[in-house]
Amino acid sequence: MVNILVVDDSAVDRKIAGGLIAKHEDWSVSFAEDGRQALEMINASPPDVIVTDLQMPEVNGLELVREVNQEFPLIPVILMTAQGSEAIAVEALQLGASSYVPKSLLPQMLVDTVRQVISLASERRTKKSLMTRMTRMDCQFILNNDPAVLTSLVSHISNTLNHLNLFTESDRLRVGVALEEALLNASYHGNLEVSSELRENDHALYYNTARERAQTAPYQDRSIYVDVSLSTLGLKYTIRDEGPGFDPSKLPDPTDPANLERPCGRGLLLMRTFMDEICYNDKGNQVTMTKSCKPKID
Repeated sequence: MVNILVVDDSAVDRKIAGGLIAKHEDWSVSFAEDGRQALEMINASPPDVIVTDLQMPEVNGLELVREVNQEFPLIPVILMTAQGSEAIAVEALQLGASSYVPKSLLPQMLVDTVRQVISLASERRTKKSLMTRMTRMDCQFILNNDPAVLTSLVSHISNTLNHLNLFTESDRLRVGVALEEALLNASYHGNLEVSSELRENDHALYYNTARERAQTAPYQDRSIYVDVSLSTLGLKYTIRDEGPGFDPSKLPDPTDPANLERPCGRGLLLMRTFMDEICYNDKGNQVTMTKSCKPKID
């Protein structure tokens, strides 16, 4: 049973988030009214995942993320963001939070986000490698648009980073989230040409359209090409789709408070926050993301 700690000073928001989580038969939920109570509960019995509000008395969400990342780096933290907390949300992501969900989209996004983070975290915690002496890996994958296949690649790469002992536990989870967001963008927006604006207006129609196009020509015939380079110095991902592309210069700034609550900018914000550098080709159908390892201090 996966235990998820929901932290929020609003009883209504705790009930909403907890109710959504409790519907999953393999998850249990506990509650804390603020960050101070949450830290007491974490020290007494560490949860598997923390879902927290940002604006709280005593110890706020930003301080909670900082403390958990330092003392319990294996516990992923998911932020619940509301209008007015945009700047602190970006800072919390930079300090170690694994993902975020706008409070206005909790019914649509919370369960999927928790499932994504649990999957990545559990893979990292439980699997051991026969490749402990590997110091470098370069490979290419040619994938279809099946989300399960994309998630499988993310798990494989996350495990390899663990085997190579690259990055901290927190950073391994974060670069996994960045890779998955880039792959989903290549599939949904690139190959399947499903508009991100559709997701804002009709969440169900967005995914139904993607499923239909995944079985319809010409969309179903398009592949995703992923080049991965890992070494003791860091990593580089290059993801290319076969869609028509877009003008990268017209991408909205995801850190703009006006865009933070929009689902269409969420993936880009996570990618830019969790990686050192991301860049697109001129056509807009290929993104390259890099992250360097911090030098070890003897």
